Amino acid sequence: MQYLVTGATGFIGKFLVEKLLARGGEVYVLVRSGSAAKFNQLRQRCLNDADRLHIVSGDISQPYLGLSEADRDALEGKIDHFFHLAAIYDIKASEEAQVAANVLGTKYVLQAAEALKVKHLHYTSSIAVAGLYQGTWREDMFDEAEKLINPYLRTKHEAERMVRETCTVPYQIYRPGMVVGHSKTGEIDKIDGPYYFMRLIKKLRSALPPWVPMLGVEGGRLNIVPVDYVVDAMDYLAHREGLDGQVFHLTDPKPFKVGEVMNLFADAAGAPKFTMRIDARMAAFIPKSITGPVGKLPPVRRLRQQFLKDLQIPEEALGFLTYPTKFDCRDTQRELKDSGISCPPLNTYAGVLWDYWLRNLDPDLFVDRTLAGNMANKVVVITGASSGIGKATALRLAETTARIVLVARDPEKLQSTRAEIEALGGKAWQYSADVSSMEDCDRLIAEILGEHGQVDVLINNAGRSIRRGVSAAYERFHDYERTMQLNYFGALRLIMRLMPHFEARHSGHVINISSIGVLTNAPRFSAYVASKAALDAFSRCAASEFSDQGIHFTTINMPLVRTPMIAPTKIYDHVPAISPEEAADMICDAMISRKKRIATRLGIFGQVLHFIMPKTTEIIMNTGFKMFPDSDAARSGKSTEPTPPTTEQMAFAYLMKGIHW
Repeated sequence: MQYLVTGATGFIGKFLVEKLLARGGEVYVLVRSGSAAKFNQLRQRCLNDADRLHIVSGDISQPYLGLSEADRDALEGKIDHFFHLAAIYDIKASEEAQVAANVLGTKYVLQAAEALKVKHLHYTSSIAVAGLYQGTWREDMFDEAEKLINPYLRTKHEAERMVRETCTVPYQIYRPGMVVGHSKTGEIDKIDGPYYFMRLIKKLRSALPPWVPMLGVEGGRLNIVPVDYVVDAMDYLAHREGLDGQVFHLTDPKPFKVGEVMNLFADAAGAPKFTMRIDARMAAFIPKSITGPVGKLPPVRRLRQQFLKDLQIPEEALGFLTYPTKFDCRDTQRELKDSGISCPPLNTYAGVLWDYWLRNLDPDLFVDRTLAGNMANKVVVITGASSGIGKATALRLAETTARIVLVARDPEKLQSTRAEIEALGGKAWQYSADVSSMEDCDRLIAEILGEHGQVDVLINNAGRSIRRGVSAAYERFHDYERTMQLNYFGALRLIMRLMPHFEARHSGHVINISSIGVLTNAPRFSAYVASKAALDAFSRCAASEFSDQGIHFTTINMPLVRTPMIAPTKIYDHVPAISPEEAADMICDAMISRKKRIATRLGIFGQVLHFIMPKTTEIIMNTGFKMFPDSDAARSGKSTEPTPPTTEQMAFAYLMKGIHW
């Protein structure tokens, strides 16, 4: 057997070429000039049969596929099976490009097939030819197509029409469903169809435990098929006798709905499932006179675009959430009955697809996630940089070319930190300042901008914590004033002095070191948590104002960290806490990702639980409040020998790891 294949270097094509070579035939591959590298990759893939794989220069956008006269003479009358796979399957592509590839390309394929006197033409169409047909679409249907609403649907329909009406050689037509990766290996080289859901699922997995119920959408059925089934079926049907002129639906006879598909991938990812699903088709009952004008409002359009941008979902893909068509494939199943070839259910290989995507196609894999790459030559201001979290963060930045601006009150400790940075090859500058002084804040920012000319990142790390119950602070109102002065007003003053600079540059990043206590409403830290909550609230409001200016705000709800700040509370010597270096990792993540919020899972769960069951959360926190009483120093101002924690206290502290008690 001798074969000619277009689109052989594409996703489906390379699997089909392997099957054809396994039959022992000679395979001629149409390759555009400039795409020799892709052909070489195909040869490497089929290395054992490479001597029977031949390149033919051509282009489907040219008459007679751009074949030279010599190639046409060499191939004439010798091709037993001509497989036409080349097409644009991208709903995001321009209409002009899709017409050129899908319609004109098919026209020239038919022209070449006639000229070369091929014995059989095998045309790869698509279920897209049905448009958005309401109901069951059979294999013998074509003209009944409805709502060919985009270029992809229209061009695939027109191309198949051309084959049906003008092809002069015996032909078979194959209509695959949404083709995904190999059911055994997951291999795929593109992101479309159900793969658009995976980024959302990954985000949910990183944010929430898998048992948290989620609200999702339901819609039409997505007819998803793995590439190995499509190729196996095409190869088998192409070599059967007596099937000329027939159309075959290479589809899943029992497809899953949109919400079910998302849950299959969520289950594979260990992410929360969409327990309650709202049928997206309910929106059809809302009059267009309402949805049309509302959808065109600038704020609505912007929110929609940002949501899709974050998840890297093309807007065109949303139309398939309510996909209305069911595909009858009984004729195909009958022909495949004795072949052992059948479409595997998605639930049997969803985990394989997820794993391959995560390891090979996740867009995050191709983004520079290194601290050195993101902070190269940037000016980073760190308050509270002489010890603890601030110092650990500064030392991490020493491995980059960032200009590290160290801020703290003690010049000797600053000099020590600076020396360590320079010993590691980093560049650091030190500024002694009391961030609780508004005058010092103003002077500090003026000096930094005067010397460096810019600030790219401000890390508000300097802070004060007071562990004292409200009833023990009735006569200590100054505790609240001092805490608010440093943690809120000092940080706020630095931000306000830098904002004009950020606005002028349309760039800037503020990272505020907050507390897990803001999420969990930690008792005994009302002064500290209130000051951090105030800064959180300001940042959320400011972020809304500057969202379109390239200025970012990140809040880090830091769990308990073993730093000098918590050293006076001796019970913390026995409870779990993260190290300053681990805290620095969270800050580095913020500098790289510029996320809105970085928090532990326990912190997020605490916030969710408080929202859903506030009284239950209050009782849990009250239990911890009673279990870990105020220290003698907090009650009377006099320190005594600390009492070792009880087994019950230790167990509770480990269960609530990272929460301040």
